[in-house]
Amino acid sequence: MARHAGPSSEVPDPSDGARPSEGDASSEAGAVRLTARVFGVVQGVGFRYWTRGKAEELGLTGEVKNLADGSVGLVAEGPQGKINELRTWLNSGRTPGRVERVEDSISAAEGGFRGFRAR
Repeated sequence: MARHAGPSSEVPDPSDGARPSEGDASSEAGAVRLTARVFGVVQGVGFRYWTRGKAEELGLTGEVKNLADGSVGLVAEGPQGKINELRTWLNSGRTPGRVERVEDSISAAEGGFRGFRAR
């Protein structure tokens, strides 16, 4: 079973050329940014693609990518309620692989994403 831990590091950086658009979820009033790092057996099991699908289903923008240490980093932006749904899903045990823990933090949305991508 996954559990929430504290703040994370080494997560995707949207400053690599992504540009904001008028349809960004982050442009909505009350939009927030979830920055998370997921530990466990989360690489090579479709975790990034399932996460992208869940984020798209929720109407979020951002990205998810594998990190060198075997964890997965993600940044997602959108309405607080939808971000909370993604956090709950990450910790639910319904994700691919085996999530041992999730370290995450919430901050103000910055924009800069167009859609949600898996890298």
